[in-house]
Amino acid sequence: MTVDNGVPLTARIWNYLLGGTDNFAADRAVGDQILQSLPALAVSARLSRDYLVRLVRYLTVEQGVRQFLDIGTGLPTAGNTHEVAQAAAPDARIVYVDNDPLVQEHAQALLTSTPEGATAYLHADLHDPESILNEAGKTLDLTQPVAVLVMGVFGHIESDEAAKEIIDRLLAPLPKGSYFAMYDGGDTTEDNREATRIWNMSAEPKYHLRSPERIAELFDGLELVDPGVVSVTRWRPEKDEPIIDQYCAVGRKP
Repeated sequence: MTVDNGVPLTARIWNYLLGGTDNFAADRAVGDQILQSLPALAVSARLSRDYLVRLVRYLTVEQGVRQFLDIGTGLPTAGNTHEVAQAAAPDARIVYVDNDPLVQEHAQALLTSTPEGATAYLHADLHDPESILNEAGKTLDLTQPVAVLVMGVFGHIESDEAAKEIIDRLLAPLPKGSYFAMYDGGDTTEDNREATRIWNMSAEPKYHLRSPERIAELFDGLELVDPGVVSVTRWRPEKDEPIIDQYCAVGRKP
């Protein structure tokens, strides 16, 4: 598989912001441009990742979820979904999905598992939910609740209608008691708007910010888990962190 290291890609830029090494000069150049405009973005990347860790722990420990479909997983880093879930529930089963060829090259790091559980990786696209579910069903039991995690990905879909349609198609075959969780960049600060403008000058795919109100509309038909749509640092926090312009929510299928 050929990886074009001259085109900045989201997964590699985010890896750079998280302090990872799986990125190229083109990715670091965009990352540095963004950090000049918004130096706190690297902190925001970490805080968004911390939300994912708290979320998976909450779903596993407090809600008894044992199956996770993590779409747009990005490059492996600390606190991957299977590590958090299986630390609490060794029998947890996780399927990762991404369409970045570099993520596919590194997928082996995502395929470790406890003997009781399982992990799998799919090279697939969010725009084809039926194919994702069909392949995920080889590892997950889709007649039992599944937590669908889509972190920082729906910002790449400009249309709210298109994003909502994808969410509905992902959840339609899943049983009640399944969950959908996400976070994405908010449009509530000038710093975030400027960072996104710089991002979109060079990186692919483009990113589109949403207001908290627009994110809330993506959860129509689901039961929002308290505290609803909030900054990632305000979703069941374990310590005091600054509010950042990254908004998240978790919904349960009734």
